Amino acid sequence: MSQSSRNKMYALDPALEEQLTLANFEDKFDLKDFVGTVSDKLITQSQEEPGPFSPVPFIRTFETVVDRLINVRNDLQKRTEQMEKSVRHAEKEFSSKMKGLNDNFEEVSKSFAGMESRISEVGRTAIRIGEQLESVHASRLRAQAAHDLIDYYIQFSRNDVTKLDVLRKESGKEGRMKLAILLRRMNTAAKEVDIPIAEQTKENIDKYCEKFEKDMLRLFDRSYRKGDPGMMAHCAKVLLEFNGGSSCVQIYVNQHTFFIGKSGGAKVPDNEALWGPVPDPDSPPPVTEPGLSSLYSAIRTTVGEEVKIVEHVFPNPGTVVQIFLMRVFAQSIQQYLENLLNKAAAISALAFLRILKLAHAQTANLVEFLKSYDPSAALFRLSESKQNANNANRLSASTSNTTTGPSVALSLMLDGAMDELFVPYTEGQRYMERELKSIGELFMLNLFGFAKWHEALLRSKSTGGFLDRMKNQLTSTAAATSVTGNATATAQAAQAFMKYSGITITAANKDGEYQPTEEDGRLKVEVAQKMLKWHAESIGRCVELSAPGDLPKNVFSLMRTLSEAIGRGYVETALESAQHKLDTRDAKLEPDYNCLAVVRQVELICHLWQQYVSVALLPLASSSIVVRRDMALFNNQVIARIEGLTSGLLQRLTDNVLKWLTTQLAKQKKTDFKPRNDDISQMGMNTDACYSCCTSLNKVYDTAKENLSGGNQEMFLMEVGVGFQGLLLEHLKKFPVSATGGIALAKDLKSYQEAAERFNVPVVDERFEFLRLLGNLFMLPHDAIKQYTEENSLGRVDLALLKPYLMQRGDWGTFSISGIEGGGSGTTEAGAEGSGGLMEKFGSGRLGVMMRELEGLRIGTDDLRGLTLPSMPAMPTMPSMPAMPSIPTRAFGLGNSTTN
Repeated sequence: MSQSSRNKMYALDPALEEQLTLANFEDKFDLKDFVGTVSDKLITQSQEEPGPFSPVPFIRTFETVVDRLINVRNDLQKRTEQMEKSVRHAEKEFSSKMKGLNDNFEEVSKSFAGMESRISEVGRTAIRIGEQLESVHASRLRAQAAHDLIDYYIQFSRNDVTKLDVLRKESGKEGRMKLAILLRRMNTAAKEVDIPIAEQTKENIDKYCEKFEKDMLRLFDRSYRKGDPGMMAHCAKVLLEFNGGSSCVQIYVNQHTFFIGKSGGAKVPDNEALWGPVPDPDSPPPVTEPGLSSLYSAIRTTVGEEVKIVEHVFPNPGTVVQIFLMRVFAQSIQQYLENLLNKAAAISALAFLRILKLAHAQTANLVEFLKSYDPSAALFRLSESKQNANNANRLSASTSNTTTGPSVALSLMLDGAMDELFVPYTEGQRYMERELKSIGELFMLNLFGFAKWHEALLRSKSTGGFLDRMKNQLTSTAAATSVTGNATATAQAAQAFMKYSGITITAANKDGEYQPTEEDGRLKVEVAQKMLKWHAESIGRCVELSAPGDLPKNVFSLMRTLSEAIGRGYVETALESAQHKLDTRDAKLEPDYNCLAVVRQVELICHLWQQYVSVALLPLASSSIVVRRDMALFNNQVIARIEGLTSGLLQRLTDNVLKWLTTQLAKQKKTDFKPRNDDISQMGMNTDACYSCCTSLNKVYDTAKENLSGGNQEMFLMEVGVGFQGLLLEHLKKFPVSATGGIALAKDLKSYQEAAERFNVPVVDERFEFLRLLGNLFMLPHDAIKQYTEENSLGRVDLALLKPYLMQRGDWGTFSISGIEGGGSGTTEAGAEGSGGLMEKFGSGRLGVMMRELEGLRIGTDDLRGLTLPSMPAMPTMPSMPAMPSIPTRAFGLGNSTTN
């Protein structure tokens, strides 16, 4: 069968024919899908025909498809070759065109370069010509000015001013400006001319200049009264060119309505809401004064209006505004401040300082507001562009000199004016002397009743220091007031404080001396808070009124005053009085545990005080490392001194408690632990001595729990507990114990242990547990002692140390330590030397020393070296104080010595 007939027999389906075109292969092509498309119909036909599978249709069809694909590939190859030829031809033409364009651009660039060089040459030539023309024009102007100057000078020599009058009267504003420049130059030239007629000519020129100035000032004054800013500006510019313009500025300032009628200064208003509480240290300081606020408000309004006028009237507005503000400060503000501070000084020193700080703060705010009128911020704009061409150069030169850094000049002027206002009150040490005196008087008056009460308590003892100085100063003040009838600053402060503190004449005795109560003598956190509040207000004034360089040392001075008052005058006085009470108390009486309440108040006050120092005072001295270091050292010394007094007080109380417990133990009867006929009827009750001691121990614990905390509480209770355990060890050596009495002894020791366990101190618990075990030796049969000591902590103790206690047993005569050891006969020493005795077992050397340390143990000086201030509870917030952070605890030293 031929190829053509075979192709006809196996002709392709039209749909498959479309799949074999070139367009079908331009998009995304999938071989699997293509084969499926070719064979789908063949597979369907094969399934429909009966008989075995025939591959021939598949073979013929795929042969035809392959032939068609070969033809498509050949056609594509031909098209690709034709397109490659076209691209190569197009690239050749493009390269040829680009080469031609590049050659043309290079020619154009060369042409432009030549043109630019020719233009530059022409420009340089034009610049040289322009410079020559300017030089010629300047020479012409100088020649013309010299000609006019000589011409008018000759006319002045002849006393002929006709031309000048015409220029002044008929030529308008330009003529007056020209005349001002001419007269200024002639006046300068007349001083240098030395010819016979020069003096007369100079007199004529001076007379005419004076006449011209008066005419311009009259014109300025008329325009000012009429409210004609245009003519005022013209007169100001003419006078500026003539002689600097100071005369018209003076007229403008002197005739301003703000200064007319105020030469005597404004009267300070009587405002009871302000002046009533201002001397009261407990009332908040005033923040405003009506008269001063009204004055400063008027100044702000006036300056805001005047700068707008000055801007349009004067060519040098910055200078005019400075002169106006200098007059405001020197006249209006200074006079009112003097009246205000004089009135405050007549009330009290505190009132003066409060008003001084108020005035300084409000004046500083005013100065900052006035500094906002910055000439460089387009507020004071010069109008040199409106000047004539003849005087443009001179005006620009003169104004450049007067307006260089105008904002800096205005700021410096305002700062200087403010400094001059307060120099009489803050220069040198004037302010700090007043401040220290005022705060010292307030502290002394606040502690007056406290000091009087403690002075009476310590009358037999010289208090020295703060109390004596307070007494002497208050006494001398009262005497001076009663004799002269004139109240000094201290007397005024005393009267003001007594007025607000409630101390009246009814509280005084017949001699006029205030009689304090016990309540006045108590240490109170509220009093310390009040003092810190006053001191914080004083520090605020110090920050406001002190120069930055003087602030650290001024803060240090105020810190020393506070430490003197709250440290020596308040806390240390209370500690010394508490110590004196303990020293003078009858030894037969139970100790006064109220001194622990003093310790509690001391801890609270010192905590609050040190928070204030660390948060409020020390940061203010950060600019001076030396002063800050000195402040820290001084503060540490003060606290160390207070810690020493506190430790001495606690040690003294401990001694008194142990003495009292010794007295109670002395009430122990010889028959308490050895009843007659072994009477067991009283065995269920504690002995009287035990009851008294336990009661005292409970009081000690309750008082310490209430008033001490942390390390202080633990160390105090440990010293009492260990000391009492030592007393009991000695106590048990003195009383014989029978078999029946051992029960009573064990019950007493159990009660002692329960009382000591309330202390919650591990060392004390161990000591009293040892004491209980020791007490059990009196109830055991002698042959069980060895086994008993081997089973508990008594095994660590040398038996020789137990002998004094075993000797108090009722059956002591029937056995010995040698018998207990089981090592044969002999004395205790002989038993100790035996190789098989308990002495060898327990170790008579090291453990014997241990027992001797336990026996009669008392806490020595070194045991309380670690006594620390506990972390403090939350403190009541002071009204003007910020929240205070915790400070590290400090260690109390022990003993009566203080750290200086």
